[in-house]
Amino acid sequence: MTRVFLGLGSNKGDRIAFLQSAAREIASLPGTSIEQTSAVYETEPYGVQDQADFLNAVIEIRTELSPEEVFRKTKEIESRLGRSEAVRWGPREIDIDLLFYGSIVLSNLKLTVPHPGASLRRFVLEPLAEIVQDFRDPRSGLLVSELLKQCPDKGSVRRTTFSIL
Repeated sequence: MTRVFLGLGSNKGDRIAFLQSAAREIASLPGTSIEQTSAVYETEPYGVQDQADFLNAVIEIRTELSPEEVFRKTKEIESRLGRSEAVRWGPREIDIDLLFYGSIVLSNLKLTVPHPGASLRRFVLEPLAEIVQDFRDPRSGLLVSELLKQCPDKGSVRRTTFSIL
């Protein structure tokens, strides 16, 4: 079983319901269990600014699935939940990003792990730091807390009282 971190985000429709539905579907993946989840954070949009704020969370799972299978299955979940493709970094019902897959560093035409933006985005690092203190980014070797301290993203990240499980 591999330790995997997934980032969830939504800024369209019933944001919390989309996050909760995604978490339930992730928990039902074969050979997969949710170990822990962060709180839900309300965050400013990244990239395209003229859109609603996001709700974001990070989930730690243990899985027997390969990185490619996790990626494919999470894209299927996004589609089932009604994600509509539009502008890059634009509004979306649900976004599920494969942030880290154990200590694997992988890059091909379809998938890059660790996620190339994970260490640069406060809306990923704040919830990640909440649930894991001992994890090192396999690319840089830095602890999550160190990545957060040097994160160039100064966007607003506010912890909410929402829960995804």
